Amino acid sequence: MVIDTVGRLPRQTVVSWVETARAAVAMRPDRLASAARAEQHAAVAVTLVAAGYREIGLDHFALPHDELALAQETGRLRRNSLGYSADTCRTLIGFGASAIGRIVQGYVQNEVTRDIYIQHIAVGRLATSKGHRLTDDDRVRAAIIERLMCDFEADVPAICVAHGSDPIRLRGSDERLAMLAKDGLVDFENGLVRVRRSIAWDSRCCCRIRCF
Repeated sequence: MVIDTVGRLPRQTVVSWVETARAAVAMRPDRLASAARAEQHAAVAVTLVAAGYREIGLDHFALPHDELALAQETGRLRRNSLGYSADTCRTLIGFGASAIGRIVQGYVQNEVTRDIYIQHIAVGRLATSKGHRLTDDDRVRAAIIERLMCDFEADVPAICVAHGSDPIRLRGSDERLAMLAKDGLVDFENGLVRVRRSIAWDSRCCCRIRCF
């Protein structure tokens, strides 16, 4: 069983959010997603870890037997537009209005307006409205970001080599990462980036200032 919880709602407090987490734990789901503010997330993490759940990435928790927990242990955890996954398939097909899909060549999105989407489907046309073709540089940066969001660390030179790219192309990232390191948010040495555990729940900080 999987439970998704929604934070950042009006009148929600840390106390009420923890109560929600305890109610969810009582149902003993295999996996729980927690989209919450920083202080809410921290409080819920204590509650869920004490109940036997493992922290998975930014905002998920799972029991040790769950496939996400197993994927995290073996370095197979993935992140897509829907959240965390243990599925290594490179193709994600989105169904419905505004759905986002991924193919080897890049990303596609269906028509956002429901009526227009239905019109396309009714006459046998693809309902895709826009897309983005990935460049080789996009793929390298995406791989680095995914590892940071899944493992809270990334060996940048190794990832570049695995994609047939010269690490020097990302030299501009070094200065921005050095800024984060100076602020105590990450450790950065010899191309290895590690997000400090104290702010690991928000490893997106490395992306917000366009480090990658």
